[in-house]
Amino acid sequence: MAVVTDFDTGEQRLTAEWRDALRGFMDYVHLEQGLAENTVSAYARDLDRYATVLEARGVTTPVLVSQADVSALLQLLGELGLEASSVARNLTAVRMFHRYLQAEGRIENDPTEHMKSPKLGRKLPSVLNIYEVERLMVEPDVETPLGLRDRALLEMLYGAGLRVSELIGLERMHLLFDLKVVRVIGKGSRERVVPIGSEAVAWVNRYLTGAREELSGPASGNTVFLNFRGGAMSRMGIWKVLRGYVRNSGIDKAVSPHTMRHSFATHLLEGGADLRAVQEMLGHVDISTTQIYTHVDREYLKEVHRSFHPRA
Repeated sequence: MAVVTDFDTGEQRLTAEWRDALRGFMDYVHLEQGLAENTVSAYARDLDRYATVLEARGVTTPVLVSQADVSALLQLLGELGLEASSVARNLTAVRMFHRYLQAEGRIENDPTEHMKSPKLGRKLPSVLNIYEVERLMVEPDVETPLGLRDRALLEMLYGAGLRVSELIGLERMHLLFDLKVVRVIGKGSRERVVPIGSEAVAWVNRYLTGAREELSGPASGNTVFLNFRGGAMSRMGIWKVLRGYVRNSGIDKAVSPHTMRHSFATHLLEGGADLRAVQEMLGHVDISTTQIYTHVDREYLKEVHRSFHPRA
């Protein structure tokens, strides 16, 4: 496996100062620290995103980075739906990078010195209720190609409980709609089969036979969900699409693509689904990961009791 150390892919978006500092750090952790290639590649991706976000904030060199800039990155990652463990790994990469620059004499102060890693303890996931899901689904203008794509995208996120990375990786061969299932390639390249309802099937089919043909281009391949250039959608692109519809619908909650997955699991459990079945559909290896949703379900049951029990 090749270690990712090229920070010039795509357009030249990073300044020479950022590229030089990043390459020096990657050589350091790879050659001097001897870190595993998977770890080095993950750090390279994290730091490439870090530098890109900071450049967008006007920070054109590592010398200018402040603690507020690092906090802005962590806030963005949280808004994108990354888990606390992923945010913590990003902060570790950023912290190592600045300590390296400080040791090399390139910067005087480490902007991460007084920053704490996000707590990894579990919290109840944010979910939409069924009424809010319905409000969200009717927001896209399905008379336009992008609106029809977005309706199909939202139906798939909620109807199959997919991770955003799984949605991005969907290809037409994965859609076994005659069986009302979807083949999903999840974390660690593990494959699972997820049932999908007739509503999502209908909207995705409508998109495939109409809007997708209008959006497709030379780079489309078999990818299901395309951007307006005909390429595969990105995590950021899907997050922006969802955020726009949430805002327009008047839903007053912080909603990410992962919220749709949380809602999928919660509504199944509220309807009486077996925890093991939900575990299988979500692709969780450890059932303790799925058990977090039972807390949400218990809150629902308590609300039902409060609302309808004569002695509550």
